[in-house]
Amino acid sequence: MNYQWKGWKTGTAIAFLWMILASCSENTSPDSESEANAPSSKLEQVQEKGSITCGVNGRLPGFSFVDTNAQYSGMDVDFCRAVAAALFDNPDAVKFRDLSTQERLEAVQKEEVDLLSRNTTWTMSRDTFVGLEFAPILFYDGQGIMVSKSSQVQTIQDLEGKSICVQSGTTTELNLADHMRQQNISYEPVVFDDVDAMYEAYESGRCEGATSDRSQLVILRAEMKQPSDHLLLPDVLSKEPLAPVVKNDDSPWFDTVKWVAYALIQAEEFGITSENLSEFLESEDPRIRRFLGLEGTLGEDMGLSNDFVVRIIQHVGNYGEIYEQNLGEPFGLDRGLNNLWTNGGLLYAPPFR
Repeated sequence: MNYQWKGWKTGTAIAFLWMILASCSENTSPDSESEANAPSSKLEQVQEKGSITCGVNGRLPGFSFVDTNAQYSGMDVDFCRAVAAALFDNPDAVKFRDLSTQERLEAVQKEEVDLLSRNTTWTMSRDTFVGLEFAPILFYDGQGIMVSKSSQVQTIQDLEGKSICVQSGTTTELNLADHMRQQNISYEPVVFDDVDAMYEAYESGRCEGATSDRSQLVILRAEMKQPSDHLLLPDVLSKEPLAPVVKNDDSPWFDTVKWVAYALIQAEEFGITSENLSEFLESEDPRIRRFLGLEGTLGEDMGLSNDFVVRIIQHVGNYGEIYEQNLGEPFGLDRGLNNLWTNGGLLYAPPFR
């Protein structure tokens, strides 16, 4: 009798469970259906809307700068265009959004931008606690200090008791404090939210020194009224690996951004440029054919067109071309660590296979 009662209860419970499941499946609301059909990854979302929203600086020549005609240029800008070229065969399928140092990381977290390409340093806390994902490093930099020649400052020790202009909300501000503490040098930090205001204050003589990434100091010195009146101290205060940024926990989109960056580097290593691309499309080298999507399905396997690398090179060029037109030719900025590994630099792409 007890076994029959237990069996009846079990059967009834199973039947009741099936009724609930059937009811849920039959009464799926329109909202539930739309949620199920919604793009699950940022890659699908971007492909669906047909353009990329890219966060940039907009005020730093050589990296990202918008002129009076609302035209954007710079290395960071060209990377955004490379991603657009890979996805849409159109480097202009980008909507740029200027972001301050205070706004930039939150804009990624809140998905106000799809991609941040804005001279941003890769740090452990940003990569973990803040919840961001950093693509490959596209510019290796280090923090420096610029001083006016009239200040008579020759070494960092000569800054004892002097004022240094620095931008708030950056690793620069923290690195300066760490370095001066380590060297036991007292100084007066003059902090600015706005980078233009910082350099204007320095140039007007309000501070004896100004600190930022060395590349930025070289570029902005060239923009000053009397560039020869200013010099960079030889000291390098920090490592500043600058890389594009996306929101965490979205592998398809992160993979896309990551492999577009590697494609720029590998194209230069292979010697493929925007000018000789057509010659390489006739290559019989299996590595080249796989890289350009002539063989295999590397592009399709990650949700892109097989010729996504061809699109990038055709519209934007390789890493070396981007560097030269934005930093080398206009500012004479030596590549240094930003050379390929084969030329003594740190740029290195994993195999395309």
